[in-house]
Amino acid sequence: MFRALGHSSRIAPAFDGQDAACLVALHARKSAKSVLAYRAAYPRRRIILVLTGTDVYRDIRRSRAALRAMEAADVLVTLQPQAIAEVPPHLRKKVRAIIQSSPRRAHKGRADSTLRICVLGHLRSEKDPMRAAYALRKVDPQLDVEVTHGGGILAPSYERATRDEMERNPRYRYVGELRRSKALTLLARSDLLIQSSRLEGGANTVCEALACGTPVLASRIPGNTGILGRRYPGLYDAGDSEALAQLIELAATSRTFYRQLRTACERLAPLVDPKREARAWRELLE
Repeated sequence: MFRALGHSSRIAPAFDGQDAACLVALHARKSAKSVLAYRAAYPRRRIILVLTGTDVYRDIRRSRAALRAMEAADVLVTLQPQAIAEVPPHLRKKVRAIIQSSPRRAHKGRADSTLRICVLGHLRSEKDPMRAAYALRKVDPQLDVEVTHGGGILAPSYERATRDEMERNPRYRYVGELRRSKALTLLARSDLLIQSSRLEGGANTVCEALACGTPVLASRIPGNTGILGRRYPGLYDAGDSEALAQLIELAATSRTFYRQLRTACERLAPLVDPKREARAWRELLE
């Protein structure tokens, strides 16, 4: 995107003295050393620091390094507007929200009576990755519902959890880590995406779902409501398997509810237009 805007850009795991007019750093705590080293090397040059979910909803309250990086940056970027309220008051004047974008893809639509649900994302505790599976246990067994779960295992306990779940729950299938193209194909062919995170800066999977017209069921956390809105019809309280199961059953049995979800997502699709994100970054870089 930066190159398309006319800039020369490089991706690096850390700052180690590269001569660049501007540093765009991802994650306040993990990039703190790079931010402070760049500031020391180039006192007059610009730093843009992009805040992640773990930054906004955890690290800035407990990590001195994260806070120092935020103070050293010229601009802070959050991935959805509700995150701005979490930034310390003395730093809010330099925050901008830029929602991530995704290219449009055609949604395949409901092909038959089966409700096909996907879960996409690496398996780690912040994502509450098994919530869809636990909710599926509570869904009426007479309903034709299936969950396909893709993502890399980042905590060893989930290897056993996914294996045990497939043994006891034939409607759940874990397919491991997927290439991006395969993940997007699965998303476009699914009737629903479940985004179950307990902590999220602004889920890229939600943006991708909106771009391809796949309705979303999401945990009611700021990282999701900052994109979907607080009144979005497919929200449930994070960690509540019963409430999520009820939404799944409603989507499977009520055409009206499923249409509501689709209409809400279609209305939100302009938020994730790549031209909109590029325009926001162009204005910021200029």
